[in-house]
Amino acid sequence: MHRRSWIGSITLSAAWGFAMTGAWAFDETKYPDWKGKWDRDGRPVWVQAGQKAPLTPEYQAVFDQTTAEQKAGGFGTDVQWRCLPPGMPRIMNLYEAMEIVITPDTTHMLISHIHDNRRIFTDGRAWPAEIEPTFHGYSIGTWLDTAGDGRYDTLEVETRAIKGPRAYQANGLPLHRDNQTIVKERISLDKNDRTIMYDEITTIDHALTGPWTVTKKYVRSSNPRPDWHEEVCTENNPHVQIQGDNYFIGADGLLMPSKKDQAAPNLKYFKQAQK
Repeated sequence: MHRRSWIGSITLSAAWGFAMTGAWAFDETKYPDWKGKWDRDGRPVWVQAGQKAPLTPEYQAVFDQTTAEQKAGGFGTDVQWRCLPPGMPRIMNLYEAMEIVITPDTTHMLISHIHDNRRIFTDGRAWPAEIEPTFHGYSIGTWLDTAGDGRYDTLEVETRAIKGPRAYQANGLPLHRDNQTIVKERISLDKNDRTIMYDEITTIDHALTGPWTVTKKYVRSSNPRPDWHEEVCTENNPHVQIQGDNYFIGADGLLMPSKKDQAAPNLKYFKQAQK
């Protein structure tokens, strides 16, 4: 009786293992080869030289104010000096190198820069009724076989529920404060050079006069075993925010102004020296 029970256990375990193996099977030949280390091509900016963002008059004024504040030593609408994540779509400027990990249900974009990692769901799910906003947003993707050869070559992605504050780049080029941004992407390799990737990114935002499309170019490293760097933004960050204004910690550890004629912060909670 015990022997039958033992044999039954083995049979059940084998059947379970077979079922699980089938559930986890992943045919890599159906997906593109996006392995390796991807770096941006050029500077991490959204607007190239000679281009201008299609901002509404209201947000052009916001940008003009930010530009003036930055010239005076401030930061304006750029918040990365506080080590906040850049958020979408700025993540795809690739401030650090990117690794792409493809699974049947999810495509992961791993970027070592202030929580820039992305998770793109490709399991056919619908949009949830409620989504908690995050800086990288909630992304749903669809694989396409545009060549008709039985292998996926393009990933279309839509990202919603992106929280702020955010800007497109370090000069504070703004997105709308309502954080209703929708970002659509079309990602694929160059048809003639498998070491080049393009990400056609369309931003739909109320600070824009209409949808704005920018194409990012990434280059794959030839090193089969690349180095991966760690970035910890708060480490050695000399900037601090006090009462909504930014200050600087000098090499001597003392608080310094970050712009000309900047007033000292309120010291009401510190014992004042006797005069």
